[in-house]
Amino acid sequence: MVLEPVGCPTCHTPNVVKNGKSDEGKQRYRCRNTECSRASFIRDYTYRGYLPEVKRQINDMAMNGNGICDTARVLKVSPTTVIEELKKPSASGGG
Repeated sequence: MVLEPVGCPTCHTPNVVKNGKSDEGKQRYRCRNTECSRASFIRDYTYRGYLPEVKRQINDMAMNGNGICDTARVLKVSPTTVIEELKKPSASGGG
């Protein structure tokens, strides 16, 4: 048996514990770092819209002037996912 270490995708600490299962039966984890902004996470998401790389690409494409439907089609996610990601307040603080 090989144990694979699990780390938090936000703060990269290995201090995580199992935290139940998702509706699809995937293992959910919780970060025990009190300073981490992430409450829980799943290692292998089924839907691409949950991936941090895709969220970053949504914001990059919006800054380059791409439309919502174009972004959704290129990244193979729902237009609703694109809209919800763009409605979130920016992490840079902007004002």
